[in-house]
Amino acid sequence: MNPLLFASFVGSGVQLLCLVVGLLILAVLGVFYHTNRGALFVASLFVFSLTSCVNGYVSNSWYQKLGGANWTRCTIVTYFLYLGPFFVVATLLNFVAISKNSSIALPFGTVCVIVLILLLVSLPLCILGGIAGKNYGSPLNAPCRTNKIPRQIPDLPWYRHSFVQTTMAGFLPFSAIYIEISELFAAVWGFNQSYTLYGILSIVFIILLIVTSFITIALTYFQLAAEDHRWWWRAVAGGGSTGFFIMAKCFHFWSQSKMSGILQASFFFGYMGVLCYGAVLMLGAIGFLSSMAFVRYIYGNVKID
Repeated sequence: MNPLLFASFVGSGVQLLCLVVGLLILAVLGVFYHTNRGALFVASLFVFSLTSCVNGYVSNSWYQKLGGANWTRCTIVTYFLYLGPFFVVATLLNFVAISKNSSIALPFGTVCVIVLILLLVSLPLCILGGIAGKNYGSPLNAPCRTNKIPRQIPDLPWYRHSFVQTTMAGFLPFSAIYIEISELFAAVWGFNQSYTLYGILSIVFIILLIVTSFITIALTYFQLAAEDHRWWWRAVAGGGSTGFFIMAKCFHFWSQSKMSGILQASFFFGYMGVLCYGAVLMLGAIGFLSSMAFVRYIYGNVKID
């Protein structure tokens, strides 16, 4: 496995989890008014910037656990793992809006303010979190004695291959949130509609996290029972595969909607693409961390003389 990429993946996913939780708390408290979507965007920017320290800490902590030494590279990679694609897509879409003389295009001054907030607040906090993770992160102590030589993995039937299990792990959480996803799509991309049921949305999000954790833990157990020890990336892929089902829902919603044209298509698929990518990171981190806690628990109770 690639320790740098894996640690950055987990750190970015945990930051996005903190971002979503923070926004849901603000929404339930009544901070956002349903007719003012600009407040949601501003809050997302500031919560993302403030949670960058979590990203730096978690990624560098896991990077140290996996034997990494270049914490500076880890901090840079984890900072741009999600923000980089999002910023590129948002910039391209803003140019598309300008070329179409659309009112949704951000002015140059607003873009400069956003960049300054990311450079002066988000990046320093990510670096400080990286330093803390490098210096104070706990080592990866195995709960029991391990072998230095990996065991040979036996041949498995087709229904235990990674693609089948990953698809199953993504379908079950997606089926639990399908109705609420449809309501969100209609409110965000529909016309003359607004979304105000933030309490129900919070409950559905908690259900999503619980189902993702449980299904990933179950598939990790089945994988270990089949003597396949390569579960780290499998747990990440299993948890994050829900994002691909959400993207498939985007194509279905587009085919049923009245949206058309280059501007609407680019904004819909561009922003939904980066949001689904964020869901892959967030739910992938949830799947891995829950599986790690489960594996440490079961092997910590193994009695070996």
